[in-house]
Amino acid sequence: GLVGADGAWGRYEFDPVGFSRYTELVPWFREAELKHGRIAMLAYLGLVAPDFVRIPGEKFSFEAVPVSIDAHDAFLGATGVNFQVLFWVGILEFCCAKKVFEWNSAEVAGDYGLTHMFPVDEEGQKKMRTSELKNARLAMVAFGGAITQAVITRHPFPWLY
Repeated sequence: GLVGADGAWGRYEFDPVGFSRYTELVPWFREAELKHGRIAMLAYLGLVAPDFVRIPGEKFSFEAVPVSIDAHDAFLGATGVNFQVLFWVGILEFCCAKKVFEWNSAEVAGDYGLTHMFPVDEEGQKKMRTSELKNARLAMVAFGGAITQAVITRHPFPWLY
């Protein structure tokens, strides 16, 4: 089976929508799952970090934008920040898209050649892939909860009150 199908209580094969019927698309689904999970991990970090550290400049200060959830609306003007983010993400997506369609294998989904940080043995690599996948799934759920809590409370991290 696929990496990430083994759970704490046995095999995890919950597929109520039936995505696994389309076996030719499973590598694309796994690639999307890993990509969204990695983005969610970075997004959670990006949601928490600005409540503690800001880049220099008056318009980025804690006084100008006291709650980090308001940063998006505060920087919509002439700064062009959102355009820059979309531009660079688009370039990255464009460069990696060819590899995704060439691989067409769920075993190498999400592998961008950064293997020097992974263990060299097969069992260690499988454990690392499983760990990344489970953390990615957790991050997707956690970011959804964190952003909801941040919007509801309108307070900085840990969004408790």
